[in-house]
Amino acid sequence: MAKIDDLKTKTDDQLSDQLGELKREQFNLRFQSATNQLEKPSRVREVRRSIAQIKTLQGERNRAAQKG
Repeated sequence: MAKIDDLKTKTDDQLSDQLGELKREQFNLRFQSATNQLEKPSRVREVRRSIAQIKTLQGERNRAAQKG
């Protein structure tokens, strides 16, 4: 999967920045969904998965840093 490979090449700061942007987008999408203005419902799932991928990668890096 190209997406996860792109994330692995990013630094911790870049991942944190992207995570913040995705969380903001997720909030906006939830707001749009509540007001029935959501244009692309599949984007909610994409954003949620991207957030999970970034958090997983951050967790792996933290565990690797603690071990070695």
